[in-house]
Amino acid sequence: MNVTVQQIPGEDRRFPPALAAVAKAGFDVGDDDEGVDFEPFDAFESAEETTDWLRHWTGNHELDGDAFRFFGMDGTGGRAAIWCARPGRPLAEQPVVFLGSEGECGVVAGDLSGFLWVLADGLGPVEAVMFDHDAHPDPALTALAERYATTPRRTAEQIIEAAEAEFPTFCEDIGALCR
Repeated sequence: MNVTVQQIPGEDRRFPPALAAVAKAGFDVGDDDEGVDFEPFDAFESAEETTDWLRHWTGNHELDGDAFRFFGMDGTGGRAAIWCARPGRPLAEQPVVFLGSEGECGVVAGDLSGFLWVLADGLGPVEAVMFDHDAHPDPALTALAERYATTPRRTAEQIIEAAEAEFPTFCEDIGALCR
């Protein structure tokens, strides 16, 4: 699988309305870490910030961050991103991935709609990649997904498993970029 940039005409860094709504939602990790550890951004990080972070994360200073649109982070600084892996398709149809602060990585959802349903089940990007997929449905995030998702509701586990099956070498490909 290639992790290089795929140009998406007219959508280079335009924040999708669904992500703008996610940015306004409240996320709380809770006292006993039972919540969602996710801090959404109000806009995509700039191309320069994305490249700097990715170079630092991989140790590879020849990379650019053009294939990623970072839109949030967890409490340790790991990043959630739209990964531009499908040539010519809009951002909403690109997979959502997570790159953790300690080298963790994984595909969270096959598209933005799936990501909204993962959130509705009470899982953020780090929880989807690193922990069991036990659902803790959130009524407010369910309403958000019902408003913005373009696909029928599926469980977080179904969405994550489908995304992992579609992009089985994502972590290996990212690992190959590390120095």
